[in-house]
Amino acid sequence: MRKSITVRGALAGIAATAVIATAAGCGAPSIAHQTASTAPPATATTSTAAQGESACTDLEGSIGPNGICRVLSATPTYKIDMSFPTDYPEMPAVAAFLKRDRDDFIDWVAKFGPHGGGNRPYQYAVTAKAYRSGKPDPRTQSLVLEIDNDTGLAHEGHPNTTFRAFNFDLAQHVPITFDTLFKPGAKPLEVLNPIVRAQLDAPAADLDEKTYQNFGITDDAVIFFFGEDQVVRDNAGPHKVAVPRIELASMLT
Repeated sequence: MRKSITVRGALAGIAATAVIATAAGCGAPSIAHQTASTAPPATATTSTAAQGESACTDLEGSIGPNGICRVLSATPTYKIDMSFPTDYPEMPAVAAFLKRDRDDFIDWVAKFGPHGGGNRPYQYAVTAKAYRSGKPDPRTQSLVLEIDNDTGLAHEGHPNTTFRAFNFDLAQHVPITFDTLFKPGAKPLEVLNPIVRAQLDAPAADLDEKTYQNFGITDDAVIFFFGEDQVVRDNAGPHKVAVPRIELASMLT
């Protein structure tokens, strides 16, 4: 008797399960599906924060309440001062560049500094500017590092300014380079070169793809950054040119 009750109970349970499954197939929303589609991207946010903290720690810096990493170091022969936001989606690439560039600076000072005749600490300073495009949800994020470095005999007492830009496609989760910024087969130099030559008053400037590697993306423009003497040899410091997106619209990916 007990065995018959158990069998009937099991059959009833199977039938109930079938009814629920049929109801779900007829349009009843799946709770699991709703949870997966509406849950906030907490993992991505946590990952970005963790990457930023790790990058700052690797460079022996500290993060302030504003989310900016500050790296300070000083010896009798050099001073280092770096600051940058830690919310860029690919912080390991930023940290790797800064570590390599800083190490090159320190190596140069160790090898040539005592013989340079400057009789002062050499300077290495990094500041950063962030840009975003896309509304209401950001589609791209850019981080442009401005680097002042007074090593080298040509820059004794007058730092040379260069740039290193990082750009990221937040929708596709991939970095953006000058090549991937434009559609395959596009010829962006035909548009960019006349604009840059006119704005910098450099009609004879020799410009190629390498000239445009450092840029930031906004809703209105693509801003290109050029280091000191890179385009115009005027000792007037670095330059930047904002090219309206409307000028590039047909070529942008």
